[in-house]
Amino acid sequence: MKKVITYGTFDLLHWGHINLLKRAKDLGDYLIVAISTDEFNALKDKKAYHSFENRKMILESIRYVDEVIPENKWAQKKEDILREGVDIFVMGDDWKGKFDELAEVCEVVYLPRTIGISTSQIKDDLLQVTNG
Repeated sequence: MKKVITYGTFDLLHWGHINLLKRAKDLGDYLIVAISTDEFNALKDKKAYHSFENRKMILESIRYVDEVIPENKWAQKKEDILREGVDIFVMGDDWKGKFDELAEVCEVVYLPRTIGISTSQIKDDLLQVTNG
């Protein structure tokens, strides 16, 4: 069985996220999604709209996702890969080059982002509606 892992906050879930998850799952047999905990987001000066538990529940309901685990710190990726027996690490290509060191323990794949959608764009659009 080929295992794939990806990481993210996955807040304000949209079709770009679903596209990424589908393409990641297509690379293997079992997809693990590590989502940033609320505490880790705070360390990154990032605030999610949905709580960790709600984001986890949403992701667990997506057919491409086999398992959801917490991401508590930047440095845990290699630990997760080794512990879970991961074959492929996947991220969006906006992270290209940032995780190349993981190639010593598994294949690293950067997938193209879905054009025309992003969480930042959604937040900006909502802010305009609210203030507009």
